[in-house]
Amino acid sequence: MKHLVPLRLLLLFLIPLTFTFATNKPAVSKVKTIVAKTAATSDAGIDSKMIIYDSLQLNNLGLSKEAFVEGLKGYGVLRSQGKLNNDSIISIVDFSLPSTQKRLFVIDLENFKLLFNTYVAHGHNSGKEYANHFSNSPDSHMSSLGFYVTQDTYYGEHGLSLRLEGEEKGINDNAESRAIVVHPAGYVSEKTVESLGFLGRSFGCPALPQKLATPIIKTIKDGSCFFVYSDSDKYISRSALLQSAS
Repeated sequence: MKHLVPLRLLLLFLIPLTFTFATNKPAVSKVKTIVAKTAATSDAGIDSKMIIYDSLQLNNLGLSKEAFVEGLKGYGVLRSQGKLNNDSIISIVDFSLPSTQKRLFVIDLENFKLLFNTYVAHGHNSGKEYANHFSNSPDSHMSSLGFYVTQDTYYGEHGLSLRLEGEEKGINDNAESRAIVVHPAGYVSEKTVESLGFLGRSFGCPALPQKLATPIIKTIKDGSCFFVYSDSDKYISRSALLQSAS
């Protein structure tokens, strides 16, 4: 009988303690989510924003860490200049990947989500499987690298299309005169890859699969950051926008 009282006291102590541990788990998860969202949308450094890259496992989907880091640098510059009305979204085209891979990544920085990951075409004269050559010149039929800000939409020969404003002088600032826009295209499909061994190519536009073009365009239109990346040292050294972020 002498041992009953301590045992009861022990049980009374353990029951609330167990309840405390059980209720703390969701709170920890919620804190992590808040930290991630704050890092994504605040003026914190690039290192703190890498939580997005790691947590969404973008490396497993093929997006290079360099493309993500450079993309965030340019995004930060454009945002600080007040050019981004739709500043929760960043779109990254990673041309270090072959056209047979899904190399467009549309990321919601505010809600910590990968919204779209799909195929995107490069210019006919930029290469076949890989985009290796780039130009800002009219009638070059090549893709242009660098940072763009998305504009308004219109209905053209390809259907719903999205205008892009090139933000880098001498690199992509002829986008409007070249009619470089985001639009759907039937040649951006897995069937084309199976038939040709590479994705269909455009006249320089980042063309998208027909079924996904409309939802993507509606998501990124009206002032979001659109970044076309290549692992070309030549572009990095020429980009005044990226140099200003260093």
